[in-house]
Amino acid sequence: MMERAEGGFKAKVQKFGSNLSGMVMPNIGAFIAWGIITALFIPTGWIPNEKFGSLVDPMIGYLLPLLIAYTGGKIVHGDRGGVVGATATMGVIVGASVPMFLGAMLVGPLGGFLMKKIDKVLEGKIKSGFEMLVNNFSAGILAAVLALISYVIIGPLVLALNNVLAAGVGAIINMGILPLAHIFIEPAKVLFLNNAINHGILGPLGIEQVAEAGKSILFMLETNPGPGLGILLAYMLFGKGTSKNTAYGSAIIHFLGGIHEIYFPYILMKPSLILAAMAGGASGTLIFSIFKSGLVATPSPGSIFAYLAMTPRGGYIGVLLGVLVSTIVSFLVASAILKVAKEPNDDISTAVNKMEEMKGKKSSVSHTLRDEEKSYKNVKKIIFACDAGMGSSAMGASLLRKKITEAGLDVEVINKSINDIPDDADIIITHKDLTQRARAKNNNAIHLSVDNFLGSPVYDEIVEKLTKN
Repeated sequence: MMERAEGGFKAKVQKFGSNLSGMVMPNIGAFIAWGIITALFIPTGWIPNEKFGSLVDPMIGYLLPLLIAYTGGKIVHGDRGGVVGATATMGVIVGASVPMFLGAMLVGPLGGFLMKKIDKVLEGKIKSGFEMLVNNFSAGILAAVLALISYVIIGPLVLALNNVLAAGVGAIINMGILPLAHIFIEPAKVLFLNNAINHGILGPLGIEQVAEAGKSILFMLETNPGPGLGILLAYMLFGKGTSKNTAYGSAIIHFLGGIHEIYFPYILMKPSLILAAMAGGASGTLIFSIFKSGLVATPSPGSIFAYLAMTPRGGYIGVLLGVLVSTIVSFLVASAILKVAKEPNDDISTAVNKMEEMKGKKSSVSHTLRDEEKSYKNVKKIIFACDAGMGSSAMGASLLRKKITEAGLDVEVINKSINDIPDDADIIITHKDLTQRARAKNNNAIHLSVDNFLGSPVYDEIVEKLTKN
């Protein structure tokens, strides 16, 4: 019972974090566009241009918050919720003197939620022929009322909260204890809260710092690829079995591709390695602080290429040195842990079940009896799902899609975020820590839990079963 309760609590925390990041992730392209324009055309940019630079303030003040609000409302109640949420957010935007990302993340979903409740009350009670009239006016009236309330009440409250958070972050930075944040950030990342931390918390606060100072160190706390690279390098030298063999490819995907989820299973396999991630993250942030480094926008994905693209003019030495130091420190700590490890046959499969000795295909996949009882006949759609639907799931989907194509099977393989898992999915593949949330979204499909999207034998098992059926 205790295990089930803990799993349920973790799933709820992941879901809350996913909802936060889910409002930002679909709009990352717009954030990057704003970051590029900022880096290039502001007075301290690479090629200052007053005309192009005039785009910066309207984008950060209106475009980005409205996109967040629309996405938040849409998550709750489709397009109607998105429209109401975005319109209502104008109230907090106009009534504030700082970018209202926090306000958008509150008012957007609130507008969608209230629209959903009103639609439910009106369902089946509208006379034939008046549906469009009632639907349009109910949305318009609610949006207008919420915009006024947001301007008068919600906006000032959010602004006060925003100022408190900004002051707190500023105090932590001034006190020089920002590196200690990794005591909390690194464990949360491994529990697949990385997108929630980066895009739901640090990103909005960082954007406000950019508006004032032209860069922010907050963009670098969760995204630094150094700690993960150091752990994977340690596995290359001191790992054993599958963990050693897969570390090479994982390091490339992590550091160059920016998919940090690829190294999480290596820590889950040996939880003491979280100390290496903490030490690497803290040391890197210390270097960033000493050199007063910062980025102009969130590097998404957290690739070294994205890091360099978001680095302002004159900031490359501090950024690169911070990544290098975090890699070295993480590598040294991880190496020490791996060298004194007691397990003679250390293997990444233990991330699935540390209590069992598994071999062959079972080492990288787990499924319940009810999944085994479901048929692989008439499978038409396979979904790879992760928190954001863009990183590890895209990589896994690409690998399986290639195998499906080579086998001549007519099966669609796509990647989605867990919140967007479709009802017509026949097979759903997730990391084991996310399977519970995936089941809650769609319990009719076959659910497969893997520990390593890069090298899981489950892909060959799926192809074999589909071919037989």
